[in-house]
Amino acid sequence: MPDQKQQQQPAQQQTPPGHESQLTPQADHGETSYVGHGRLAGKKAVITGADSGIGRAVALAYAREGADVLIAYLNEHDDASETARLVREAGREAVLVPGDIADPAHCRAIVAKAVEAFGRIDVLVNNAAFQMTRKSLEEIPDDEWDRTFAVNITAMFHICKAAVQHMRPGSAIINTTSINSDNPKPTLLAYATTKGAIANFTAGLAQLLAEKGIRVNSVAPGPIWTPLIPSTMPPEEVEMKRPGQPVEVAPVYVMLASDEASYISGARIPVTGGTPIL
Repeated sequence: MPDQKQQQQPAQQQTPPGHESQLTPQADHGETSYVGHGRLAGKKAVITGADSGIGRAVALAYAREGADVLIAYLNEHDDASETARLVREAGREAVLVPGDIADPAHCRAIVAKAVEAFGRIDVLVNNAAFQMTRKSLEEIPDDEWDRTFAVNITAMFHICKAAVQHMRPGSAIINTTSINSDNPKPTLLAYATTKGAIANFTAGLAQLLAEKGIRVNSVAPGPIWTPLIPSTMPPEEVEMKRPGQPVEVAPVYVMLASDEASYISGARIPVTGGTPIL
């Protein structure tokens, strides 16, 4: 696989939600480079948006670190099947659960399926997200604003509420926020607003679950080369000099899920390539 870290991404466009196979160049999820060291041995993980991008890289890393993984995704069956293949190739169990997390009932169904398959949940990664680029407030459709909130933050509430009943002391919840939580991009107004909400949700939930021994943290990536970018942004904005690769984000999720992070809760960890988050 060529070194994508040094490649400029050419202008390109996809139809939402986008597909890994259509990315040029292909993203690096750690397929040939990530080496596990048993840091999550025996753990049971649920990852939303695990079909592609950051979610796939985290699923791959978790599996190589010894965790079984439930892969929740919308409808990108080919991408999700590839993630499952990578998990199983690492010798771990992969459970595929398609569906729309904008539906609260489906959020609860994801948790129920994980408990049915694994008996418990040790790590919950709320990673799925929706965004669209709009140049003015007037251009944002009402239903698009509502869907952005339903997928990005309301689903997080429903999944966490269902999951904590099946999490033991020492378990971890990791939420994907964004550099937009600190430095909102105006053309991503709805998305950026939800990412700020996720940062606050994480900080508050960490305090709320402290007595249960459940840690809650968030990861704030900068631009990462995933299908979300070409499927929701104009082609000229896709032409980036140096976006991050999914494999460059995954180790933070591993650390936060591991017992090594036993004294880390309520944190927001930036993975931004140098842009500071305050």
